Amino acid sequence: MNITNDMVKEVLMDVPAGHKHIRTRIIFQDNTEIIFQEATIANVARAYVTLKTHPQKSCIRLTGRNLRERKQGFADWQLLEE
Repeated sequence: MNITNDMVKEVLMDVPAGHKHIRTRIIFQDNTEIIFQEATIANVARAYVTLKTHPQKSCIRLTGRNLRERKQGFADWQLLEE
């Protein structure tokens, strides 16, 4: 799926009641929605900024991995740069 600006009706970012992390909701012209958790958007944003500003990189691949050893408070499943 290739999502273009004209397909998007609205983007809402907030911290839902009872939660601690940002959710990003993309609402399309046909009223379908996709909701991203903060960690997903943070990883995509970090990859985007790195690719846009790095003098030599032309590609970044993030792959999901289940980590047994991780920092306290971090989820088991992480998107990591290859």
